[in-house]
Amino acid sequence: MSEQEQTIDIAAENATEGDETTMSKNQLKKLAKGKTKEKKEKPQWNQPKKEKAAKKLPPSKPKFVNSTPKGEKKDLSHIPMDDGYHPSAVEAAWQDWWEAKGFYSCEPSKALDRPPEEKFVMVIPPPNVTGSLHLGHALTAAVEDTLTRWHRMKGHATLYVPGIDHAGIATQSVVEKMLMKNEGKTRHDLGRDKFVEKVWEWKAEYGDRITNQLRFLGSSVDWSRECFTMDDKLSRAVVESFNQFHEKGLLYRANRLGNWSCALKSAISDIEVDYIELAGRTFLEVKTHKGNPNDAQGRYEFGTLTSFAYPVEDSDEYIVVATTRLETMLGDTAVAVHPDDERYKHLQGKFVIHPFNNRRIPIVTDGVLVDMAFGTGAVKITPAHDPNDYECGQRNNLEFITMLAPDGSINENGAPFTGMMRYDARMAVEEALKEKGLYKGKEPNAMRLGICSRSGDILEPMITPQWYLNCSGMAKRATDAVRNGELKIIPADHEKTWFQWLDNIRDWCISRQLWWGHSIPAWFATKKGETFSKNDIDKSDRWIVARTEEDAYLKAEALLECSRDEFTLERDEDVLDTWFSSGLFPFSVFGWPEQTADLKAFYPTSLLETGLDILFFWVARMVMMGLELTDTLPFHTVFLHAMVRDKEGRKMSKSLGNVIDPLEVIGGCSLESLQSRLEEGNLPKKEVDRAKKNNELEFPDGIPECGSDALRFGLLAYTVQGRDINLDVKRVVGYRMFCNKLWNATRFALQFVSDFKPSATLLQELMEGDKASIRDRYMISRLMGACVNINDMLSNYRFGDAQQAIYALWMDDICDVYLELIKPVIKDESDANNDRRWAAQACLWITLETALRLLHPMMPFVTEELWQRLPGRGTLGAEESESIIIARYPECIESYMDDKGEQSMANAMKVVKACRSLRASYNIPNKTLTHFFVKVAEDSVAAVSNQQDDIMTLGKASAVELNIADDMIPAMVGTLIVDDQLTVLMDVKGLVDFKVEINRLQKNLKSTLPLLTQLETKVAAPEYAAKVPEDVQNDEAERLESLRKKKTEIAEAIANFEKLSIMDAN
Repeated sequence: MSEQEQTIDIAAENATEGDETTMSKNQLKKLAKGKTKEKKEKPQWNQPKKEKAAKKLPPSKPKFVNSTPKGEKKDLSHIPMDDGYHPSAVEAAWQDWWEAKGFYSCEPSKALDRPPEEKFVMVIPPPNVTGSLHLGHALTAAVEDTLTRWHRMKGHATLYVPGIDHAGIATQSVVEKMLMKNEGKTRHDLGRDKFVEKVWEWKAEYGDRITNQLRFLGSSVDWSRECFTMDDKLSRAVVESFNQFHEKGLLYRANRLGNWSCALKSAISDIEVDYIELAGRTFLEVKTHKGNPNDAQGRYEFGTLTSFAYPVEDSDEYIVVATTRLETMLGDTAVAVHPDDERYKHLQGKFVIHPFNNRRIPIVTDGVLVDMAFGTGAVKITPAHDPNDYECGQRNNLEFITMLAPDGSINENGAPFTGMMRYDARMAVEEALKEKGLYKGKEPNAMRLGICSRSGDILEPMITPQWYLNCSGMAKRATDAVRNGELKIIPADHEKTWFQWLDNIRDWCISRQLWWGHSIPAWFATKKGETFSKNDIDKSDRWIVARTEEDAYLKAEALLECSRDEFTLERDEDVLDTWFSSGLFPFSVFGWPEQTADLKAFYPTSLLETGLDILFFWVARMVMMGLELTDTLPFHTVFLHAMVRDKEGRKMSKSLGNVIDPLEVIGGCSLESLQSRLEEGNLPKKEVDRAKKNNELEFPDGIPECGSDALRFGLLAYTVQGRDINLDVKRVVGYRMFCNKLWNATRFALQFVSDFKPSATLLQELMEGDKASIRDRYMISRLMGACVNINDMLSNYRFGDAQQAIYALWMDDICDVYLELIKPVIKDESDANNDRRWAAQACLWITLETALRLLHPMMPFVTEELWQRLPGRGTLGAEESESIIIARYPECIESYMDDKGEQSMANAMKVVKACRSLRASYNIPNKTLTHFFVKVAEDSVAAVSNQQDDIMTLGKASAVELNIADDMIPAMVGTLIVDDQLTVLMDVKGLVDFKVEINRLQKNLKSTLPLLTQLETKVAAPEYAAKVPEDVQNDEAERLESLRKKKTEIAEAIANFEKLSIMDAN
């Protein structure tokens, strides 16, 4: 056997770059199931001690330089196949060539008349232009591109459309910070037009980061159709949709309560709100304030409940109320009590007097809001600054007084504290109440604070004039679509969330007080001499919604019944919520409202794949807007993948320092670079230190270069989990080893077919001729079974199952079984073996080619590289594909499935496993062949007999004798009774030094017993169950079971060797 052949257990020990740790087959299989455990090995008595050999460092490999001209096909005839898998070399050039060849595009004519089942169209969830992708986004890309490549290979009209979202708040925040850092200016210093120019400049310079990441990930999107939500085409769709909603009476202006960011001076959506939980009294920094002079670090107090008294009008009585936001008492317009509360029956309908402005505040009853058992049973009501109070104010027809200015300072309604910032005013109000004798104390109080995810500012509920979209009718159509089966949500358990949100939907606030975004196409008309404000809701009829300014002038002339020189039009300064344009994305990217060729051919799309966290914020709005504006569902299926968290279950967030850039995994990254990135961010020092410590533990040597294929494959493995994915980057990194094994297996197999010439009808020739052996038919049958299973799994979005199925095909069927079985067949070049050898080569070529196509959607780069290296490429006729990306995806040919052949191989492998177990038990070296005696049930004799050669090959046997008489079997044998159908015996005479083995086992037992006794004593301790954490108890229970089993096995082995030793002596 050659040295190369000896390595085909696919050990890959010589295949890695630098000093890379290798993994056994069992380790890789555990990795695939996510069952690997760190620094924990079960004791095994029968494993020989490995000799410590001096570690040979592989020769350093020069840094790879891609010499293929951009857009040209990699010429593998001039690139020898490396001894090992090197991702940067393998993945180079293919993406550029795929793009240049137009493999990712689809002409409308190819899709126009195709039935839905032969068409696959999907738009990418457009990532924010401000950011870069993290591993959560990489999972999205892996899932979506796997589907896209699979459909393309199935011959469907396939289109995957990329795009980037302008991300109004996020982008404006980033550019404002950059402007302040680089020029020391605010956006107001520049003015609106100049600032917007700066944003476009920033987008031009930094906006391609995400597209670069997607290219490295191998995403097969049609880059010629790439869209940005502020492009002219998409902007036209925004204007048109706004106008159509207005014309249908669904769009209106109103004063409503919503989230307000004082830092941004804008309303924000719920999805842009983060929450922090306060257990009690807590001091926090507030960036919009100068600082608390009473705190050394300038922080402000939160998490307290402050009580104060309102004097009852014309009475000596007081009503005590409590609040966590004391400054809001400046906007109080009522005190509410429960209608059944006897303590306040005599005060119902009376008034209290505001201590600072003498405002009469009514005492109202509200059985919905007030809990008699909580506190004093009296509640202060600030309708303009609290959602519950807002509802109370509407029920009781209260006055709504806004006491905050847009920047968070106290306005004129809050006199005498006007001009103070809100938390400075909080302290001032407290002192003023003390002076008046109305302050009643303060106590810690657990509470939740809403934080603007973009500015970090503490949010305020505020009533402001905004544009609203009535969504009730659209929401009903969206829920009906799911209920009647027109729209399918996968997993189906998310339907409950869909109904809960949409059945209780509120009108959508779509305006934002920003400078970056889609300007609202509305103009406020005033006749000359008129002085009323555009924020006066009573004058909402003066808002002219139009498609162009000229159109607005024409409408205003008709409304005001005068010529345009008699009035002025003022464009609304607000912009639209980013989700508004995102909701149009599935049809705006195809040119709606124009009836373009793309729109006719590709809309509606087939699937929307995204994370479950934006089911309402994006998915529901696309469905609602699609149904309202196009009268068509924008897609027929929604697939929601789980949320990706770090291995501790925390959300991946820059603020936690746990975000990993996919490129850091693809290309590798030093620990120094990981730590440096943390320091460059805006994390608090405590979080930086924590993140650094985690990096040092997780990646002491940095992240090794893994390549896109390993990253994609590893991420897909996680989709078998439930709602959330706790992502361990090291598990993903482990799939680099699978790529290595795949590479080495194929490299080794290629030497077996180096003199083989395939044909276009090779599979038919093999299976319909008489040359194929049981092992060949078994392998083809396993291929056909994989085709059935993987196609079914991908059809049903079971990506994790599909990943494990193709993994098992390569690792178990191809590498562990078939490649090993055909070694002696291929090596035998005698004339008598010609047919068997041809069949083995044909089957091997078919297996490699088919398995690579099966794997391609998940691992596009390495499969293209290996597929192109197969012999015969370019000689298989007119139907041969130029690239694996457009080769037909394998389908099952049922007549080639062979249940009897697979059962025969299963029987043979059962024997092989027993042979291997016996050899391991007696520490038989690999180079020493052994003589086996097999006893099987009569109905299995023929099957085992037919595969005796295969059993000898895999079982490392010198001979295998079947069901011979007992008196023909030597006395000195090792015996393994598998079950009542199978017993395997192995002749051990002359192969084992029994005294040496007994001494070794006794030493092993001597070292094992103290460990067992120590652990048994620990577990038996009275307080063990109460004091030891459950996860530690589980680990130690597993360890205890393992040690007890080890003790039993050693004792049994010693007894067996002692018996054999006596026999040997006699």
